Amino acid sequence: MTAKCKKRIRWLSYLKDLPGIMLGSLILAVAMNMFLIPHQLAAGGFSGLGVIFYHLIGLPVGLTVIALNIPLFIWAYFQLGTRVVLQSLIGTVFFSAAVELTTFLPAATDDIILAAVYGGVIMGIGVGLVFRFRGSTGGTSLLSLILSKVAGLSTGQSLLGGDLVVIALAIFIFGGEIAMYSALALFISSWVIDVVQEGLGYAKASLIITSRGEEINRRLLQELGRGVTRLEGQGGYTGEGREVLLCVVTRRQTAHMKSIIHEVDPKAFIIIGNATEVHGEGFRKVQEG
Repeated sequence: MTAKCKKRIRWLSYLKDLPGIMLGSLILAVAMNMFLIPHQLAAGGFSGLGVIFYHLIGLPVGLTVIALNIPLFIWAYFQLGTRVVLQSLIGTVFFSAAVELTTFLPAATDDIILAAVYGGVIMGIGVGLVFRFRGSTGGTSLLSLILSKVAGLSTGQSLLGGDLVVIALAIFIFGGEIAMYSALALFISSWVIDVVQEGLGYAKASLIITSRGEEINRRLLQELGRGVTRLEGQGGYTGEGREVLLCVVTRRQTAHMKSIIHEVDPKAFIIIGNATEVHGEGFRKVQEG
């Protein structure tokens, strides 16, 4: 198969993911308009900044999200390449449009606690679907990928840092109590995102048996930023040599990893299991003593 054909197949697979990204973006927009925006809940990310600017100066949330993402897309283009930018751009545009198209929805409750809990759950479902279909809504998710490359920070550290900055702004602008409810919504949504994608395991350890180890290894390193251990194996029945790749990824990266493997080698044999504790580069630091 020629490189041109492979590229065409890859783009067709992205088009197949568009309905899932659109659905997730719509669900996220509903959570914003029915739960978070009416109660000043700035639950992290650029959408949280959108809530802050909306209540401060009346700027539409969708417009704020787009405006904040433009310089980020330019930076990401030079640091991460066209593929990552396009995937993030699609989700960002759909989400921003969906937020503005669903402004007619009324607030679902007057209780801020219920708004934080249910808003966090619905937001987590929406973002989880976007991630599951290899999309992104830009913002701190895209920023974390950039900082992971240029500053050596893990994606988890970068995401947490960005969300904490937004929560800190919410404390200053809306007061400590509302900011605590925002943090509650953020915590709930983060947990639901992980559950939507890959269940309750902390991380995923994967064994990949393939004849295309070099290409899979390269794409996992480039697109996910995860190290791969390459082992030599042999089929017990056929006696043929096979390469075995060992790779540990976060839950939100699992769907992307499987997609990469399937694109490169549809015949690859993959074993994925929960890794309840992981120490080392990109995960927890090893504790001494």
